[in-house]
Amino acid sequence: MTDQETTDQRWMARAIELAAIAGAESEIPVGAIVVLNDEIIGEGYNAPISSCDPTAHAEIQAIRMACQHLNNYRLPGATLYVTLEPCSMCAGAMVHSRIERVVYGATEPKSGAIKSQGRFFDAPFLNHKVVATGGVLAETASIQLTQFFQFRREQKKKLKQQAKNAI
Repeated sequence: MTDQETTDQRWMARAIELAAIAGAESEIPVGAIVVLNDEIIGEGYNAPISSCDPTAHAEIQAIRMACQHLNNYRLPGATLYVTLEPCSMCAGAMVHSRIERVVYGATEPKSGAIKSQGRFFDAPFLNHKVVATGGVLAETASIQLTQFFQFRREQKKKLKQQAKNAI
């Protein structure tokens, strides 16, 4: 394993911890951090439901915090670590903030904009290129998501059964 792979796994582990917080708050468990010069300058987790804000994805939360930390809307040289392949909105925010690199865990087959449903960063109209690395601690991130959705399905079943029993 290279030094970069070890570093990526270390930072992804922190993003996975943040994803667990989102899951505990009944949000889809996605966590993200922004790292610059081997220091976390921003972190976040999914909160669109609790904040009534459709843009409150983990990546956006982490980018906002990092920009405030640096007092700059640009983040050159920074790496964003996120547990799930980013959507097009988050990929666009990375381009606008000049994130150098994104490292993600699990792929997102329905709306992943980096590899699964499109290759956003390869678009010729972009004025900044983000380097993407996927699959870092992907199994851990995937299990976290699978368990969350399995729990939600079980809760729904229980509620349906309770409603039936009440009749």
